[in-house]
Amino acid sequence: MNLDRQTLFLLGGVLALLIVASIIGAILKARVKSESGRRVVDNLNARTRAWWVMCIVFGGALALGRTALVIMFSLLSFLALREFITLTPTRRADHRTLFWAFFVILPLHYWLLATAWYNFFIILIPVYAFLFIPMRSALAGDTEHFMERTAKIQWGLMLAVYSVSHAPALFLLEIKGRPDCHARLLFFLVCIAQISDVLQYVWGKLCGKHPVAPKLSPNKTIEGLIGGGLSAVGVGAALWWSTPFTPLQAAGMAAVIVVMGFFGGLVMSAIKRDRGVKDYGELIPGHGGVLDRIDSLCFAAPVFFHLVKWIWT
Repeated sequence: MNLDRQTLFLLGGVLALLIVASIIGAILKARVKSESGRRVVDNLNARTRAWWVMCIVFGGALALGRTALVIMFSLLSFLALREFITLTPTRRADHRTLFWAFFVILPLHYWLLATAWYNFFIILIPVYAFLFIPMRSALAGDTEHFMERTAKIQWGLMLAVYSVSHAPALFLLEIKGRPDCHARLLFFLVCIAQISDVLQYVWGKLCGKHPVAPKLSPNKTIEGLIGGGLSAVGVGAALWWSTPFTPLQAAGMAAVIVVMGFFGGLVMSAIKRDRGVKDYGELIPGHGGVLDRIDSLCFAAPVFFHLVKWIWT
């Protein structure tokens, strides 16, 4: 797949931002002397290095085309589902159900996406897997915490697989008057979701005083949400030219991504607090696990997908 000039321009902008962030990180590392300051700078540099890897992988998948993107997101879903199930432990009786979830339902779902079988893709997990999971678990004969154990697996499939898969599913849409904008739509979704997280963190650190939900995530503040959210909406409006949207529509779609992404992070934080952990994993230095990085995408991707489908196809 040959990337068009607009997509290359977008990826070039991300590359420039990463170069600037790396230079700033190197300067701060050389100048900061205090122990607490060094810890902050080291964390910043670890996050920047992780962003380099993530952006290279994402950009490479975009360049290779839809099949590569489907494979990349299927691997992300597998890792995210593993983190979710590890954090919400099940019992021995659930092992065969989990085998079906990981090695049958997940790959079948992404195969349906790769083959553009939309009508089956859209109902496999919320209908058939939803019914199959408790049926298979019941056959094991273990009734202790049965509803809780079954719900964990169903929730994991819905969040880590079904919801996330709506990002590459954008390639299934036939956009009126813009048949070549799928890669840029995916870029818009991922960019706004991720930059909103970053900007909310920055605004929260700069002027955050009032936590939105102190028991769930004390670092998420009203000031951070407003400042970071409005900044992300501004970025979305500025990227209108790469999408089928007008500037006002792009701002509105970015606002939807920001709001859904915020609540995605809040819900996933609630699960972590319930389990008494800080992160879902340690796979990505400075970011935690895969699920820590894509929590906003879990909630934003399906809503964005269906809005685009309903309005622009």
